[in-house]
Amino acid sequence: MKAVHFGAGNIGRGFVGLLLREGGYEVVFSDVADALVDAINAVDSYTVHEAGPGGTDHTVTGFRAVNSRTDPAAVAEEVAAADVVTTAVGPTALRFVAPSIVAGLTLRSPDAAPLQVMACENAIGATDLLRSEVAAAAGADAETLLSRAVFANTAVDRIVPAQPEGGGVDVTVEPYFEWAIETGPFGGALPNIPGAHFVDDLAPYIERKLFTVNTGHAATAYFGARAGIERISDALADPGIAASVSAALEETSAVLVAEHGLDPADLADYRATILDRFRNPELVDTVQRVGRQPLRKISRHERFIGPAAMAAERGLSAEALVAAVSAALEFDDPADEQSVELQALLRTEDPAAFTARTTDLDPEHPLFPAVREAVAARQQHLGAA
Repeated sequence: MKAVHFGAGNIGRGFVGLLLREGGYEVVFSDVADALVDAINAVDSYTVHEAGPGGTDHTVTGFRAVNSRTDPAAVAEEVAAADVVTTAVGPTALRFVAPSIVAGLTLRSPDAAPLQVMACENAIGATDLLRSEVAAAAGADAETLLSRAVFANTAVDRIVPAQPEGGGVDVTVEPYFEWAIETGPFGGALPNIPGAHFVDDLAPYIERKLFTVNTGHAATAYFGARAGIERISDALADPGIAASVSAALEETSAVLVAEHGLDPADLADYRATILDRFRNPELVDTVQRVGRQPLRKISRHERFIGPAAMAAERGLSAEALVAAVSAALEFDDPADEQSVELQALLRTEDPAAFTARTTDLDPEHPLFPAVREAVAARQQHLGAA
């Protein structure tokens, strides 16, 4: 069995690729970074080190890498002969992966079993997005080529921090992981991925993860950056920050109860588990890494505005989530392109225009006034500085 994984970075090697190898797949990593592809092909094995309580080391073998930028034909041939295709490239980069999948499906025998495609991204419906990008890239051949594949949405969760210097292609990760995959598209022929669990309805898993792990992680980063704290674990050691993050997650849990009927006690346990993961002192992670791309993180269907809008629509509290947005507006990292753009927009647009542009909330939405006020407060501070 063979799996092609797009995105040979830390998530690809330390999570998705690892589990695919444990399922018996030969893993072919596809990436555009010349040095990374060369480094992977220069070794016969790499180590995934789990840092923290219960962690262990996993030695990974049976892999190779291809360069999709310099050798797209080779990538197409690998996809044509694969059983599984996965991605961990970021939702906005899926459109760059789609042509390689189209090229592979074009070469694939119509008699072969359908290619099983899963986008493992921090986004709701990422595989649906990838499928639409494949259809667009296929053009007139879309119907024929799409019949040679099945596309299943997934929810993935594993913290992979910035890696230590000199680690080569080894990866340090946390021991905890979750990979939920919808069963419907496979028609009973499920991929063999140990540790993954297959569910009939993925939506609750995706939103539980996005609105707890991603919301909590980013909130910790932004409150920590505001306090001048460097590490995520140190930020949560601050009682005030811990209380602010917990309050935001209590609001997202209330939304999950209202939206999906999830059990409040189970969600309380889940929140506690998530916060314990963030407190892991052996997982050296920084507020700068977690806080990067703040414009994306305050967009309409992301980790703050998404659940806050759902809360406001139901008459539930979103005060703590808006407080996290306020902290995000203060994130000022010259090394992060979106942070620079965020601060520039705050200095040039009025509060209503900024709110509409960055959150895509309608001015009539019940959440809009609270976010606008948070923006105005940040702009007043900038004006006084």
